Amino acid sequence: MTHFMKTTLTIIAFMITTSAWAQGTTWLQIEARPNLGLAEQRANDYAARLPDVNGFRLRSGWYAIALGPYSDIDAPGVLAQLRASGAIPNDAFLADGRQFLEQFFGPTNAAQVQTEPAAPLEPLTPGEETPAEARAAERNLSREDRELVQIALRWEGFYRSTIDASFGPGTRRAMSAWQEDRRYEPTGILTTLQRRELLDGYQSVLSALNMSPVVDPRAGIEIDLPAGMVSFDRYEPPFAHYASRTDDNVRVILISQTGTRDTLAALYDIMQTLEIVPLNGAREIRRRDFTLTGANDDVVSHTYARLDGDAIKGFSLIWPAGDEKRRRLALGEMEASFRPTDGVLPDTIGGSAQNIDLLSGLEIRRADRTRSGFYVDGGGAVLTTSEAVRQCTRITLNGEMNANVTAEDTGLGLALLTPEQSLAPLAVAALSASEPRLQSDVAVAGYSFGGLLTAPSVTFGTFADIKGLDGDTRVQRLDVAAETGDAGGPVFDGMGGVMGMLLDQKEGARQLPAGVAFAADAPVLDAFLTSNGLSSLVKEPAEDMAPEDLTLLAADMTVLVSCWN
Repeated sequence: MTHFMKTTLTIIAFMITTSAWAQGTTWLQIEARPNLGLAEQRANDYAARLPDVNGFRLRSGWYAIALGPYSDIDAPGVLAQLRASGAIPNDAFLADGRQFLEQFFGPTNAAQVQTEPAAPLEPLTPGEETPAEARAAERNLSREDRELVQIALRWEGFYRSTIDASFGPGTRRAMSAWQEDRRYEPTGILTTLQRRELLDGYQSVLSALNMSPVVDPRAGIEIDLPAGMVSFDRYEPPFAHYASRTDDNVRVILISQTGTRDTLAALYDIMQTLEIVPLNGAREIRRRDFTLTGANDDVVSHTYARLDGDAIKGFSLIWPAGDEKRRRLALGEMEASFRPTDGVLPDTIGGSAQNIDLLSGLEIRRADRTRSGFYVDGGGAVLTTSEAVRQCTRITLNGEMNANVTAEDTGLGLALLTPEQSLAPLAVAALSASEPRLQSDVAVAGYSFGGLLTAPSVTFGTFADIKGLDGDTRVQRLDVAAETGDAGGPVFDGMGGVMGMLLDQKEGARQLPAGVAFAADAPVLDAFLTSNGLSSLVKEPAEDMAPEDLTLLAADMTVLVSCWN
């Protein structure tokens, strides 16, 4: 165990031992084992690193390991802390103790739970059934029992085929894999006791999720939702929001709006701009429905919507990362029960506050970092600053087109981007043929505000020096009030030629006066492009451009470069 883990568990141990023991009525059931010896062994393992470990025999004849009891207020927080630290399984759940019978492990005062005396059972022990006896016991299972075994194996992640109640080779392999995972002899035939262990694990989690039918006549949707995790919160068309009722932060969103196939396609695009649909995941749109999945370090989401008559109905399930078994179980129940009905949300309900960062109550995804760039050839290649593309999972041009870094010079601070699909820019940079005069007018174009505006800003200033403060002749010094988002944008001379590219301000202890900026000059840009197989256009001497014409040229040439993670 790492030092960090030990420290984390020590802190959690302190927290949970100071909770309201005497008033506690809620338990954290963390495991259930089929025989007493194995349950005692696991209880001892937990007790070596956690306080409040108890063991009770269950009504089913199994043996539960539980932490507590805690107050109803404290228990959800303790559960979340222990799950997050990895100290207990992700499928641990809150229990009221009504299934607990006599205590076999833990402090005597834990028996405050209302236990009921019961005649001792004689649980089966491993090895009590031979494979032949186990196979004979299987023959007494109903079709529903056999389907349930396959469903539980699928939930555990061992079975991926059809639920057909047939214990064929695929099911046998799944049984064998489950047995091996539980350190049983992998015979491929579950004994009665093993089958009970498998099903109890599945059904205990199903019980904690409390999958319940929800009929929403306003949205026109019927679906089973994890009522133990979410409850209705509000309508913000086209969504009905079901917020988390626990610290797990599970959320469900029902989708309901009138529309056509074009509306469905638009919704498909819009949903991918939301924080609830992380960038990494499979996406598929068909003629009448679409599926979006996404995952990052925090959440896993699944969205499905389909065109049903003249209405679009669907749902999104947003689940915390690292809890895949419970998520898979809840999603399977939701998919199987989802049914559009009459009724559809109107275009507006109520008057919720407007927010440019929200869409119907859902946060719009924003890039981790934005800079500017500009087109340097007719195929859409873009020159930008190397800071713009540092450690990016995905890079986009103007928020839509994916691009790749094809060349970089971190010493000069330059990066060359190539779009994944060929573009036809309205304007391409023409590099200045001569060095500008000191104190002449210059203009910097860039997305100063990270794409909040749909066009680049143009900021006017003056050419201050042909070299940087350290004497570097590859760098020009400008007197212009540029913003961080302008870095990577073109610096124009009065004739509309690109005399340089604005560089990021170097971070450090020295704070320069306001208005001091630096740019890589045209010869440096030309050499970089030439070394990477691109021929630069050259701006021949001409009359100075009017500011409004220069602004139009900048709008056609300048690109928003976004870094996503």
